[in-house]
Amino acid sequence: MKETALYIHIPFCDHKCIYCDFYSIITSDNIQPYLIALKKEMTFYSKYYDNERIFTTVYFGGGTPSLMKPDYLGKIILQLKKNFNISENAEITMETNPGTVDKEKLKNFYDIGINRISIGIQSFQEDELNFLTRIHNKDVAIKTVYDAHDAGFDNINIDLIFNLPKQTKEKWLSNLETAVLLPVNHISAYSLILERGTILNKIVLDGKLVMQDDDNDAELYELTIDFLISHGYIQYEVSNFAKEGFECMHNNAYWRYKDYLGLGTSSHSFVDGKRWWNYSSLKRYISSIEKKGNAEANHEFINAQQKLDEYVMLALRSKGLDINEFKNLFNDNWIDEKYNYFKQLTEENLAFFNESSICLTKKGYAVCDEILSKLLA
Repeated sequence: MKETALYIHIPFCDHKCIYCDFYSIITSDNIQPYLIALKKEMTFYSKYYDNERIFTTVYFGGGTPSLMKPDYLGKIILQLKKNFNISENAEITMETNPGTVDKEKLKNFYDIGINRISIGIQSFQEDELNFLTRIHNKDVAIKTVYDAHDAGFDNINIDLIFNLPKQTKEKWLSNLETAVLLPVNHISAYSLILERGTILNKIVLDGKLVMQDDDNDAELYELTIDFLISHGYIQYEVSNFAKEGFECMHNNAYWRYKDYLGLGTSSHSFVDGKRWWNYSSLKRYISSIEKKGNAEANHEFINAQQKLDEYVMLALRSKGLDINEFKNLFNDNWIDEKYNYFKQLTEENLAFFNESSICLTKKGYAVCDEILSKLLA
């Protein structure tokens, strides 16, 4: 059976943060109709994927899935198991935000089968949390982590954001120091990026705020790598660090170019060389499901060159490119053609290159996008 990942988007949110570009809505009007539509979408795809695949990961993203009652997600999990071959050992992740859960609610989430939790903390600094328009403070963030641990979760991720305007090296280091003292075994550390359509992007375009420069970003990023590795975390992707045995299986499915099925508003899927994406609008999603059983807004079929480019990009962003696997997949002279560039990267301490693999160094990760643009030009 082919291992496949499964993503479910829960668009409901209590607040739209200024930097967020994920599809979310601040309303509860269509919570039950959305559940009905999700079940219908599962039924539609079960006709294609009920026997040939085993789903090894389930990921509830958002939005804020933890705003839902545990029974709501429980009904989704139950329906998934009725429609798909979900592995008995599947990693089932739920995103949550501090301030939306307490210990009892977290225990109820754990009891319905969620076994991994990802907490969007972003910062432990009060001024930074205010800037990011988060609804929680430092104490609530820390309490949420301990509540999750006490509720039974032994697989906990926290998200942090660096290179905020006026963020000093000392402030960011303080965030990291607080993080590693908590019972977490996975940390996702992202640089603040301006995304089109966000409130933050408009503030910057209006000249009301100046972002930090790339040199500061690179310095904080290298600090992050050094600090987390020195505290027992393994960097297995550009922005992700985990204790041994706690890499996110769902994210690895993306980075290792595995198939994934997305359900719900704005979700994306990639199965057997076809990529498609759902309507973002909740009302349009529900309407489309009612009419035809799916909410596909558009699709594309990946050609050979796209597949090679995407495979390389994802591999170098994570643990590296396995040369034997690459040649088996593509039977291509690409490695030989790029040999001199890989040697140059090695000489500049941007990559490790030998007969079996190519992977980026800490310094290489910091300029990953630049390397990829040259490599895939």
